[in-house]
Amino acid sequence: MSFQLDKYTAPDFTKEKFVNAPEAKLVPVPKDGVAPDNFHAMSIFPEYFKIDGKWLLAEESRMDCVPVFEDGKIKVIEFRLLRKDQRVICGRTENCEEGIFVWTEGFVREDEKSDAFAFRQGHSRESSFSRDYDELYEILKYDRDHGKIVWVMGPAFSFDHDARDAFSKVVAAGYVHTVLAGNALATHDLEGAYLNTALGQNIYTQKNQPNGHYNHLDTINKVRWHGSVEEFIKAENIDNGIIYNCEKYGVPYVLAGSIRDDGPLPGVYGNAYEAQDAMRNCIRDATTVICMATMLHTIAVGNMTPSYRVLADGTVRKVYFYCVDISEFMVNKLTDRGSLSSKGIVTNAQDFIVNIANGLKL
Repeated sequence: MSFQLDKYTAPDFTKEKFVNAPEAKLVPVPKDGVAPDNFHAMSIFPEYFKIDGKWLLAEESRMDCVPVFEDGKIKVIEFRLLRKDQRVICGRTENCEEGIFVWTEGFVREDEKSDAFAFRQGHSRESSFSRDYDELYEILKYDRDHGKIVWVMGPAFSFDHDARDAFSKVVAAGYVHTVLAGNALATHDLEGAYLNTALGQNIYTQKNQPNGHYNHLDTINKVRWHGSVEEFIKAENIDNGIIYNCEKYGVPYVLAGSIRDDGPLPGVYGNAYEAQDAMRNCIRDATTVICMATMLHTIAVGNMTPSYRVLADGTVRKVYFYCVDISEFMVNKLTDRGSLSSKGIVTNAQDFIVNIANGLKL
């Protein structure tokens, strides 16, 4: 049987609570960057608002942002991007009382319904993830041709030869549409291609090289000399690695900087909000998101990824979100932060990507 997306079931708007619900309250933004009092804050779930007698779905949502009615649509906007006199929907209830409805059961499957009390409902180091891997292989095969797969990556991948090679195969096979990472992932991956080390440690034998602590700095300096990652790859005859393959196959990547960055590499976003905007622009049409071994990037992307996507034909489909980390704390933290649709896999991220490549028969 071929893979099928989880079917979306829309609310029944003929029910009395929808028919008799009041109109959503629209209040002008009092000044740039400031929402009116009693503003409504978005969740990861599909949310509908009653405007002019019709229930409108916010098509591009983001948690902790505010809904604005503009040009006949519900637009979800960050506080810092609000502009004076835009009309914000206000109200703090979620079940039609104020013309606002948050729909949490759109993708609930029969096999997900369970007893109120049951063992092993979460994900921990004791969990078996075989079924999760099998499901992920099928999702990746489907979304390679019908969706957008975004990978959020920490630098751990660049420290291991086999992990770099496995992800390179995944890129080459078309299973990567965008990469979100930081300066460190790109730096140590390019160091691996240039000097065969990551933070001065051989990426295959894991042995420290003499004076190796200079290697990542030498790599950054050389890239800066050439002016761009692309020119560095050409001039230094780089022929392997994550960034090399992204460049080779035209896969866009966003590198968001941090206070602790060395260098950084050319192309790294030094302004946090410019980086956030660039990341969100990549997430707007993502249908599968896989976050691996990076706590802060994972939380950031989790907060800006809704549980659904509205396609060009108006179809509402599920967004599949995976968090992969060796720490149970990290895997479960997204749920604590409100990203309730995240599925966790507790494992070494380097082993994970090798399993993915093998499972896809690459």
